[in-house]
Amino acid sequence: MSNGTQSIDRAAEILSLVVRSDEPISYTEVVEETDLARSTVSRLLSALERNGLVERDGDGLYRGGSLFATYASRFDRVENLVSAADPTLQRLSEETGETVNLAMPGPRGVVQVAQVDSTFVLGATNWADVDVPPHCSALGKVMYAFDVIPLPTGRLERRTERTLGSRKELTDDLALVRERGFAIVHEEFEIGLDALAAPVFGTDGDVVAAVGISGPTMRIAEHHDRLGALLADEAGLLSRTLKRKVAHR
Repeated sequence: MSNGTQSIDRAAEILSLVVRSDEPISYTEVVEETDLARSTVSRLLSALERNGLVERDGDGLYRGGSLFATYASRFDRVENLVSAADPTLQRLSEETGETVNLAMPGPRGVVQVAQVDSTFVLGATNWADVDVPPHCSALGKVMYAFDVIPLPTGRLERRTERTLGSRKELTDDLALVRERGFAIVHEEFEIGLDALAAPVFGTDGDVVAAVGISGPTMRIAEHHDRLGALLADEAGLLSRTLKRKVAHR
């Protein structure tokens, strides 16, 4: 076993001990429980503390660090949003029959957090498994339009001849998204595929998510305005629901 792998295993052992302990644990207890050298325990605890994986309380005892609280908070936020959005997604599915998605901003752009599959045999795929550049995605355009994710730099990847090819084309399109309240993708990611999305606002007025539908161009293209208005209405209702939930806490 390499020294690097051994260090990781030892750090994982210490971290597991601290996190699983019912009460904050002392440095001496960690040494006794792991049978590691005191210097090794001291070095690894310091590294774990620097990276937010463990922290010390007022008595100098170790407990799980802020990184775990951050993760738990984010996980709870996603779960709460998905739960609140489910009636919205179901209504959109019943009304349109198309694939319905809920997305949130993530480190790489857009993260799909919930989906209701199309009721048609010819429908869109499971978008959780597909890497879509945000400028080719209606959900991504919503995130861009409301400054939830940073605009891309450099040249835009072209997926089809309809893909927005320049930053000016993108910013002009995003202005339309803000003006009409929903985004449209017309064969910009794949020929024969259209999508629309609308923003969901949180309690502070910022966009926290987007709801969208996607399906074959032959079914959707002639109904962009109607479907976009439906999405905007449903997203607005969800936004108000989120605000009421916070107000009633």
